[in-house]
Amino acid sequence: MFKNHSLIRHTRKTVDEMSLGRYNEKIKTIDGLRKIIGKPPRKKKVIMCHGTFDIVHPGHIRQLAYAKEKADILVASVTADKYVAKGEEKPFVPEELRAKNLAALELVDYVIIDYHQKPIDNILKIKPDLFIKGFEYAKDGIHPKTKEEIKAVSSYGGEIIFSPGDIVYSSTHLLTVHRPKIALDKILAYMDVENVGFNDILNVLKKFKNTKVHVIGDTIVDKYSYCTVLGPTTKTPTFSIKLDSSEMFLGGAGIVAKHLKNLGADVTFTTLLGNDDLKDFVIKDIKKWNIKTNAIIDNTKPTTLKERFWADGYKLLQVDTVDNSIVSNKILKEMCNHIKQDKHDIYVFSDFRHGIFNKETIKTIIDSTDPKTIKVADSQVSNRWGNILEFSGVNIIFPNEKEARFALGDQDLGIRPLAAQLYRKSKAKYLVLKLGEKGILIYRKPRAPTKPRDFIFIDSFVEELKDALGAGDALLATTSLAYKCSKDIFISAILGNAAAAVACEKEGNHPVSIKEIEQKIESISNNKFE
Repeated sequence: MFKNHSLIRHTRKTVDEMSLGRYNEKIKTIDGLRKIIGKPPRKKKVIMCHGTFDIVHPGHIRQLAYAKEKADILVASVTADKYVAKGEEKPFVPEELRAKNLAALELVDYVIIDYHQKPIDNILKIKPDLFIKGFEYAKDGIHPKTKEEIKAVSSYGGEIIFSPGDIVYSSTHLLTVHRPKIALDKILAYMDVENVGFNDILNVLKKFKNTKVHVIGDTIVDKYSYCTVLGPTTKTPTFSIKLDSSEMFLGGAGIVAKHLKNLGADVTFTTLLGNDDLKDFVIKDIKKWNIKTNAIIDNTKPTTLKERFWADGYKLLQVDTVDNSIVSNKILKEMCNHIKQDKHDIYVFSDFRHGIFNKETIKTIIDSTDPKTIKVADSQVSNRWGNILEFSGVNIIFPNEKEARFALGDQDLGIRPLAAQLYRKSKAKYLVLKLGEKGILIYRKPRAPTKPRDFIFIDSFVEELKDALGAGDALLATTSLAYKCSKDIFISAILGNAAAAVACEKEGNHPVSIKEIEQKIESISNNKFE
């Protein structure tokens, strides 16, 4: 744990200033650059290049060196993240860090980030004497987009030139060969833009205590049966296994409630249980945590059980005991009465499509809540049908990629367009898209013009994966609590991502703690998670 939180941000800033800080002065706004270089005709000739520069490779260096020979001032223009369309996860390096990488090159005099889809607008504003393109843009005929750039440069008397070369390097290809480990650099770049330090992130954890949260959702009992594989049977193609031990955990919305309680919140839990022995297990377990529970008993359904059989660290089989039929109007009314009873700071809808939530009941349940209170929704459908878009207008939604594609009926869109479309249709204030081992993607309304970034990729913080079960529940609980206490989705998502990593690094479905999240943030700051 950090012994002196006040030093964290200062230390990070000091390191940045020593390494890249002095180059930051090269990164300019368009208006700032125009004041420096003036209007043509100029005493000093200006040349401009434009590109993604995701991974700065030898081809880039050769082009930049060639450009610098042709003029006094070299301006490098970087495509903003939102307009980088190539590749499923492009850009790999966020725009702020790509700009810093170029600014650190002695060859480059100034860097701008272009927040337009094409460089035309900035060409016409800057009016560089020369605009340089790679030779590959001319060798097989002029590309239509390049023709637009030629037209823009020619309109004020400028000239376009093509750099020589016989080898074309590709950032996309290089990333498939070897992906640099820059997760910490990316986080720090985002933190600088968001004006957030590690101290700010950790301070939010101190505010969790006594936040009133009402969790509404499907309870699941997770049973882990650990086995030894004896081998195949002789008469049929079946493996024989020996049961060594079993343990049960409270899962589904129940573990979300326990996460929140363990993080210091004052939790109320409204759920549905069957009239069976598992009901007694759930109630006894919840009672230990001092969580106020509205356990509604449905005599027609069993308590949902998901039993997983493990051997040598691999899941062999999952057997579910479940009835997914929709709750009766009587039970729905009873649930809504419980929801209306007390005021809360957050309502968490933890949906596994095991009977509580469907397109008819969701509106009724949401209408039972205080309209001014924060609402978040996670609809984990796995092998069930469910649509996160049915939780329209809540503060934060937490789908994974499969759930997002199901909601939109689209299996072909890239990750970023998929997230953008789902965000718009959901009418949510924020989207946190779960990408498994790749991490998460935040989508939000851009705070233009000073804060034009509308999405942020955050890499997974997992150091050693043991069991991914329940990672989404830890993310949901921690992000929701952090958002109520900070009103900052970036800080909240970092804390939620850290909690998800903690959950992944231990077997079974156990609540995460403040101390574990603090330790994970410390690990991140020390670059141990890469």
